Order: sequence, then C-alpha cells, then structure tokens
Amino acid sequence: MDDRLIVALDVPNVVQGLELTRRLGDAVSFYKIGLGMLTGGGLALANELKHEQGKRVFLDMKLFDIGATVEAAVRGIAEYELDFLTVQGDPQVVRAAMEGKRGKPTKILAVTVLTSLDRGDLDQNMIRPGDLSEITVERAARAFEAGADGIITSPHEAAAIRALPQAAGRLIVTPGVRPLGSAAGDQKRIATPAQAIAAGVDHIVVGRPVWAVADPAAAARAIVAEMPPPLRAA
Repeated sequence: MDDRLIVALDVPNVVQGLELTRRLGDAVSFYKIGLGMLTGGGLALANELKHEQGKRVFLDMKLFDIGATVEAAVRGIAEYELDFLTVQGDPQVVRAAMEGKRGKPTKILAVTVLTSLDRGDLDQNMIRPGDLSEITVERAARAFEAGADGIITSPHEAAAIRALPQAAGRLIVTPGVRPLGSAAGDQKRIATPAQAIAAGVDHIVVGRPVWAVADPAAAARAIVAEMPPPLRAA
C-alpha cells in the first residue's frame, strides 16, 4: 500500500463509508473524512478506521473561528490521535490549532486557497488583487511561520511552495488531482498524480475517480501506478 494516495470518503454516512473501505481493502491505507460526513457519523468512522482497522485518517474540517474556539476544537479532536486535521491557513488560526494539539501526534495542515477557486472567485470574495498563485504561496509561507505541520494547496503551486525555505520538513498535501482521462469535476486547478508528485507533493487526495467507478480498488491501484516511486518518507 502506498500512503501517498489519500482516498476521500465523499459518501453520506458511516454505512456507505465502511462499505467503500471494504471494497477498497488493501488497495488503500489512507482515507480523508470531510464535513460532508460529519453529521453522518464521520468521527465514529474515523475512529474505527484508525484504531480498529489500522488505517491512516485525514479529518478535513477546515476549522476557522476565534483562537480560543479553534484551540478547544482541536484539543478535542486531537484526542482521537488521527493523522491529519485541516484548519484555515490564517496565521492566528494555525497558532491556535498548534496549541490545541500540543502533545498529540495529529499533524495540522493549513488550507491556502481552495482548489475549486480561481481569480474570479477571489474577486467575488473581496480577496486582495494579485496573482492567485502568488497569494497561495504567500499564505503557505505565513502558515509555516505560524507553525503548521503542512499545507493544503493546488498542485499548480506545489513546486513554488516546496522551494520555500520554510517548507523544509513540512508536508504538502494536494486535492485537485485527477488521474489520466478523468473529468475535472468541481475542481479548477488540477494535475495528474505524476505531475503532483513531481512538483514536490507528499500526498494526493482523490475522491470521485475512485469511489464513483465500478471497481474502486482497481482505480486506486491505477492511480498509484501513475506515481513515480517514493523518494522520501512523509
């Protein structure tokens, strides 16, 4: 199993999540559980996958609130000792999250700019003018300076972020990855698995191209086959 591939369990509830993991079997060792499954038992599923099935788990909550609230939320989630947890990449949020997870192995990943957004979306959201890639790299640098264990970014900015001095020893995890021949779906800034890894990404997140096909295990193995051999542990 190659844990550079993280499969997003974008299904409504625990029952469907467990069924999908059963079908994937030994083809996948790392799963992402996001907000979409939170009310469908996502935390319970995360706990079962991690502590009963021996899988790695990425809890994608993208937390954002005042510092005390983020710190408290992360402290509670960190008790599950999951592998990754996301927060928004604002430095004050990252610092609060790092304080909340103190003493626990969970790695805090800071979201830079969502891969579903482009410059037009940033304009509508009143984000300052400028090149989207430059803003993404700057947000990554500030998140690292605030203590983040890693960042979430589009594969398009991964190489520039990996080149940052602050990125040494930190994780880069990217959604927006589509295997060869797959549709872009709701992502706007995408790359293939091989392109993402070549850009310095440690883990890629793939959802629909795995779970929306007849043979998810075969799809997962095909994605792993597209990636070059790992050069370093992450």
